[in-house]
Amino acid sequence: MYPTVPPRVEYALTELGASLGRVTHLLGDWTVKHKDEILAAREQFDERQAAAPAPL
Repeated sequence: MYPTVPPRVEYALTELGASLGRVTHLLGDWTVKHKDEILAAREQFDERQAAAPAPL
């Protein structure tokens, strides 16, 4: 915190937080790379759910 008006604060990630950021970045890259496959799998699931008989 800095002694200013209005108060000002700076935040930074720890190395532990930065390491998690690297993991989530990789997950995001994977998601973009497999987007078409993910969307196709969702559509197939939705179609199976729509064709399934209703529970009694």
